[in-house]
Amino acid sequence: MTADDSRAGADNAGVETDALKNEEITVLVLAGGLSHERDVSLRSGRRVAEALRRQGFSVVESDVNSDLVSLLQSTPRVVAVPLLHGETGEDGALREVLWLCDVPYVGATPTASRITFDKSIATTVVRRAGLQTPAQVALPAETFRELGARSLVEAMGRRLQLPMMVKPSRSGSALGASKVTEAAELPSAMVHAYAYGSVAVVESFIEGTEVAVTVLDRGNGPEALPAVEIRPDSGTYDYASRYTAGATEFVTPAEVDDATAQACADLALAAHRALGLRDLSRTDIIIDKSTGVPHFIEGNVAPGLTETSLVPIALEAAGLDLGEVMGDLVRRAKQRHNDQTGIDELHRDER
Repeated sequence: MTADDSRAGADNAGVETDALKNEEITVLVLAGGLSHERDVSLRSGRRVAEALRRQGFSVVESDVNSDLVSLLQSTPRVVAVPLLHGETGEDGALREVLWLCDVPYVGATPTASRITFDKSIATTVVRRAGLQTPAQVALPAETFRELGARSLVEAMGRRLQLPMMVKPSRSGSALGASKVTEAAELPSAMVHAYAYGSVAVVESFIEGTEVAVTVLDRGNGPEALPAVEIRPDSGTYDYASRYTAGATEFVTPAEVDDATAQACADLALAAHRALGLRDLSRTDIIIDKSTGVPHFIEGNVAPGLTETSLVPIALEAAGLDLGEVMGDLVRRAKQRHNDQTGIDELHRDER
């Protein structure tokens, strides 16, 4: 549980956004960046910008570059919508810049972003909150190299058992992730993960149904949207399966019994709170085939919003319009900012 969790919870209560008119706000949609997920971010940014324009907002689209601070400081009545993925976008750094420039923004605070973006830390946080997670170990590349791959492979095989999942600790869109079914595959899977970050996490593989649950808070407290069941044609929900139209079947609501659906919703809400998230998040879950118990896999502070992304699918299933939802979150961010005065450390993780 983070220190800003309780603050964000109090901050969420009783926010009134109706007094703020769309035409009074300039929305700065931040997308692109230099991560491996740049293309996904740009696609999300274009989609959100178009949706907000249909709601009557003045929208400026921008990448993250040397002109950003000047743009933030020169744009009146601005609210930022950070849609960058990977480092800078999801690790809290960009949100620190927004705080320094006294600019309101949609989404998680810097602290919550840092915690959630690092899979090894997020898993520990939600496990301590009483949620089910896979067994996991995090290994820096330097440790793997210095201690010797062979000895560590043997130790992981004994401790975690096959099959395993190997992935970068700080990356998204399944980039650098591999399923390992034989011990001989583990060293190359580790090297593949290290290509996307300096720390790899190795988890026990959970056979079961993969679902994603979006949590949305428009001002009346967080609520879980219908779970989206993920059925990739290839059998693996990798980068291509995520962002190639028709490569994955999405079933909404997920074809699980009512009790399991509720358990998934409860897990996503509990993870959202434990990680100190706000506004909009997505929790990826595996429902264990043998026990029926949902397990937390990872949280997302800036989930994709492309035409094949999971959050828009969940919004549609709930009868919600992307533009209306994002408009509510923009007005809410502006009101949240107005409720605080000045740039002070006390309120740094509330804004």
